[in-house]
Amino acid sequence: MKKFSELTEQEVLALAITNEEEDSRIYRGFAEGLRETFAASAKVFDEMAEEEVRHRSMLFDLYRSKFGEYLPLIRRQDVKGFIQKKALWLARPLGLDEVRKYAEAMEFEAARFYRTAARTARDASIRQLLDELAEIEDEHENLAHKLGEQILTKTARAKEDETSRRMFVLQYVQPGLVGLMDGSVSTLAPLFAAAFATHHAWETFLVGLAASVGAGISMGFAEALSDDGSLTGRGTPWLRGTVCGMMTTVGGLGHTLPYLIPDFWLATILAVVVVAVELAAISYIRYRFMDTPFLQAAFQIGVGGALVFLAGILIGSS
Repeated sequence: MKKFSELTEQEVLALAITNEEEDSRIYRGFAEGLRETFAASAKVFDEMAEEEVRHRSMLFDLYRSKFGEYLPLIRRQDVKGFIQKKALWLARPLGLDEVRKYAEAMEFEAARFYRTAARTARDASIRQLLDELAEIEDEHENLAHKLGEQILTKTARAKEDETSRRMFVLQYVQPGLVGLMDGSVSTLAPLFAAAFATHHAWETFLVGLAASVGAGISMGFAEALSDDGSLTGRGTPWLRGTVCGMMTTVGGLGHTLPYLIPDFWLATILAVVVVAVELAAISYIRYRFMDTPFLQAAFQIGVGGALVFLAGILIGSS
């Protein structure tokens, strides 16, 4: 790798051309990744990709007039300290907010890099070139805002934001909620059955731990194998499975951890309080993200939890 300060004027211009070409392909990748779900934003990135192509043509015309037809291959990874970009455009599905922030950061960082390099350059022609490149990148950032205002109207942006919210619910909230409900409710019966059968905190903790971990593994695999996300848009199976499995385990451990307290009755009272908090949290999540009235959600979850809770106590006490 070469330092940026070691590059010749020809190499700096070649690097700028390569940078513009790569940025164009990145924007094209964003457009393709967003087109099916966020058509208006995809059109914005199509326009930005075309603008990058025009800037590359302008830079290459300047290069050809000064150095001829041969263009050395100099890429970002060949220059020490140059901007490195993670391959977000290859991810599927693309998150709308993440892509917007990534594009803004990409243009801002490129302009800052060129402007910083211009201040340290000794050669006047290189300094002038770097200043021009910085101005071009500033224009790109302004272009993104301009295109956003022209194409992403308030109605279009509101529609895409709502689509993004629904995707978030499908990919994260729904599997997490299913896991939290299963972990919080299904582990109540074995936990409190063990508690009232043994009246020993440590043995009860072991049963609760085994039930929570086992339920987490089971629910994680069940969620991952239920849908590959290709038709429903619910995201990758491993991500949904991980979210569901972790939340199932967390839901079970919440009322299991109090039994680390040696005093059995104190641990049981605390576990009951934790159960009430868990059920309230589940009700709020259903109200907040699933459009379920809070009282209705609380009643449904409360009745189900109470029935499982009583079943565990009756079985353990028999």
